[in-house]
Amino acid sequence: MEEAKRVFGGNHGIRYAENQLDALDKADALIVVTEWKEFRSPDFEKVKCALKNPAIFDGRNIYEVNHMREMGFAYFAIGRL
Repeated sequence: MEEAKRVFGGNHGIRYAENQLDALDKADALIVVTEWKEFRSPDFEKVKCALKNPAIFDGRNIYEVNHMREMGFAYFAIGRL
């Protein structure tokens, strides 16, 4: 978030989350667009509770499909066959 704040500054159209889970609060889904290590192993139970719908669209394919579905997520691995 600090880098985004540095780049975009005090733009009033941007809401900065306090942390990763805060960013998911009442969101319809999680969209993964980075492979950064801090996103590789979140507490998936907390993620599921934070989302309105337990849905993940993984554009980097960093999670294992069957494991995510076993945990109750609607999981979409973008670009994976």
